[in-house]
Amino acid sequence: MRIHAPPRRPSPWPLVVGAAALMAALALTACSTPRTPEGIQPVTEFDVDRYAGHWHEVARIENSFERGLTQTSATYSRNAEGTIKVVNRGYDPVRKVWKEAEGTARFVDDPTRAALKVSFFGPFYGGYNVVALDENYQWAMVVGSSKDYLWVLSRTPTLPGHVREHLMERAQTLGMDVRRILWTPPASEQHARRAVMT
Repeated sequence: MRIHAPPRRPSPWPLVVGAAALMAALALTACSTPRTPEGIQPVTEFDVDRYAGHWHEVARIENSFERGLTQTSATYSRNAEGTIKVVNRGYDPVRKVWKEAEGTARFVDDPTRAALKVSFFGPFYGGYNVVALDENYQWAMVVGSSKDYLWVLSRTPTLPGHVREHLMERAQTLGMDVRRILWTPPASEQHARRAVMT
């Protein structure tokens, strides 16, 4: 009497490993080429050399990596290989120390379209989309990889009221939650607060 062994089932591990590898590849692709959020159109005719230099961060949607920081700023300059050096800086009033992070930005496609990706951690990139820009490059509004990230930058520590109103209207038009936008108090007020705290 011959005993028939049940047919061997193929091992599921190749599928599991393959799926994991595919997900990792997709995740890496998503990190290396961030998508522009729906409804967001980066400005065109962008001149990175005019954009370079020092900017004060005068407003933002609060995020984990800047939470609590004051006197925040960003400085941009060209690297030799054509990328853009990014230096972000801010003061931690609790620990009473300055924090600084250095990263690299690259254009997603045409360098005259202000859609970039910025990395502070190896191959992982975040989106950087300039969605509003003063014709004299005196202020700018930037949206990140999602509408949870927004920054307003200025060459000066403060902006006139009518410019702030214009940018808030622009942000609302783009579908941003303007209630989450925090305007940074002038440096003089920040110094006064620090003096009171100490």
